[in-house]
Amino acid sequence: MSVHLNHTIMPARDRDATAAFLVDLLGLEPAPEYGPFRVVELGNDVSIDVVQADGDLPSLHYAFLVSEDEFDQIWGRIKERGLTYWADPYHRREGQINTNDGGRGLYWSDPNGHNLEIITVPYGGGA
Repeated sequence: MSVHLNHTIMPARDRDATAAFLVDLLGLEPAPEYGPFRVVELGNDVSIDVVQADGDLPSLHYAFLVSEDEFDQIWGRIKERGLTYWADPYHRREGQINTNDGGRGLYWSDPNGHNLEIITVPYGGGA
């Protein structure tokens, strides 16, 4: 049996705004409502199911593998919206991107403090 990730749940202080933020920056289709979730569909049959949550939220990490063109488009939207981005997961190299594993990558935060990442090459160089 081959095991595939189907979905993961992202807690948010504002479910609808968070789903709209992801859809906008990543260039995805609008997120439909399914029960308590806004379902952000990704291109590999995986979804991020955004759910309303109160109180303190854990800071989670979500990494997206994108093409070179998609990287440029997303990075452009991040810059257009004046969002801070970093080359590293610890947010020490502000305003830079990385070239790890022969690709490009960057990190930014969503409105809930989740650490988002785009990369053009999987960790380890895709080998």
